[in-house]
Amino acid sequence: MASVNQKTWVEIDQAAIAHNVQQFKNIIEPEVKLLVAVKANAYGHGLVEVSKIALAAGADWLGVDSIDEALALRQAGVNDPILIVGYVLRSRLSEAVENGFRLIVYNRETIEELGKITSFDPSTRLRANSAQDRNSKGKINIHLKIETGISRQGVMPEDAPKFVKLIKKFPHLNIEGISTHFANIEDTTDYSYAQKQLKTFQEVVSSLEKEGVNIPLKHTANSAATMLFPETHFDIARVGISLYGFWPSPEAQQTVGEKKKEGGVLKDFSLQTVLTWKTIVAQVKDVKVGTAVGYGCTERVERDSRIAVLPIGYWDGYDRKLSRVGEVLIKGQRCKVLGRVFMNMTVVDVTDCEEVTVEDEVVLLGRQGSAEITADSLADRIGTINYEFVTRINPLIKRVVV
Repeated sequence: MASVNQKTWVEIDQAAIAHNVQQFKNIIEPEVKLLVAVKANAYGHGLVEVSKIALAAGADWLGVDSIDEALALRQAGVNDPILIVGYVLRSRLSEAVENGFRLIVYNRETIEELGKITSFDPSTRLRANSAQDRNSKGKINIHLKIETGISRQGVMPEDAPKFVKLIKKFPHLNIEGISTHFANIEDTTDYSYAQKQLKTFQEVVSSLEKEGVNIPLKHTANSAATMLFPETHFDIARVGISLYGFWPSPEAQQTVGEKKKEGGVLKDFSLQTVLTWKTIVAQVKDVKVGTAVGYGCTERVERDSRIAVLPIGYWDGYDRKLSRVGEVLIKGQRCKVLGRVFMNMTVVDVTDCEEVTVEDEVVLLGRQGSAEITADSLADRIGTINYEFVTRINPLIKRVVV
């Protein structure tokens, strides 16, 4: 792909993102907002590129991990609602206030710092700096995170009333939302743990409402829950991995397939893979039988062979555990990785491939002709999950929207 002028690049299928967004819009009620998770560089797909496409396709909110991701989106001209789901340093909370970001909260220290930033502080008799002062008359929207069983971020259920009372001490903090996160709702063979979490969340919401605390936006659903459990949708559905065309788990994929046969909202549901990762051939050479390939001489060719050197390696995110077991596509044919993956190079066997020349296109992940290498297949070979494989593609590699 000469127009890219890169030795490795990632292609993002705009139509596939739009398709996936619409699939989820079709299975949630019109009043339910669709938040798409674009944290971790949009799961390796490209933060700004994916966000703009998803919003244009009908997504309502964006979910990011950090203040830096949120700022990158603002600087790129994205003015839609952004929810920061990860931790924000107290020293950077003023940036969140100034830019109107929404925050997931669960720490007393965060609340107290936000209170100082957004209101008069009688202990110091001073106001915040001028940038912060411009926001002191407004409110910052916060979303309370409830810990229901994943043992991660979140306020313990029994502490929720006390935590809300702390927030209420600061008039410029608006509790816009309340949320939780499921630990294993992807495992559709056993719903009991997810049901227990959902019950705990509902009990917390109910107890707060009895005390006159009515929080307008409730959200619990991730990709699997959005597809399979309408009772988890509430006011916002948070879709992550499946925005990119990946299934959260084999069980979730199987259950969706079964429900499609039953008809209903899932009868026409489908996902399209968004990402294709490509490189080129940097060199082709012939080697004799028994020749060692790579560091440690861990592999020797078992016949006279033709090999191709690819200018990518584990720095780029092509995992070193793919040494000797990975495959790439060249001219629509599968070519095995030989020896160890290097930091910046990988060697593959092209002996059985039709004539390969320098700068021929190589697909590391995705489809070429009738052949395809999936994130799931690569993840299986290195003992991980599709999430990890794609998020570890080096963010410095150019993302190209096609």
